[in-house]
Amino acid sequence: MADPTDLAELQAEYEFLDADDRYRLLIDLGRALEPMPAALKTDATLVRGCSAAVWVYPQQQPDGRLHFLADSNAAITKGIIALVLATVQDRTPAEVRATDIDAALAPFELKTQLSSNRTQGIPNMIALIRETATRLA
Repeated sequence: MADPTDLAELQAEYEFLDADDRYRLLIDLGRALEPMPAALKTDATLVRGCSAAVWVYPQQQPDGRLHFLADSNAAITKGIIALVLATVQDRTPAEVRATDIDAALAPFELKTQLSSNRTQGIPNMIALIRETATRLA
């Protein structure tokens, strides 16, 4: 499997997979996410509007970069989270604000590859990440 932080490598791998293997790749990406402590999975970190439970906890590193811990109770959703985080993880708030996350994810065609239930919370998660970057910039 490609490096989960290299979106271009992931996209190249994803393009050559059939639907079932794409699901497996997303599940593998989700499994590779940094573990999120159960104590951080609270109502305050819960992303609203997702069909599965999704938690996102932003941390600002001493050098100012943003690091996100995230988790979901659904394997494929957790993989989608991993894709989103690959676009912004460990970047400065200004870099996160300047990142077009939707455009970065477009080649994965998530809205056509997955059910609307699986993708409906993506905009809310992206909005939360952007709000965090704006607040900390």
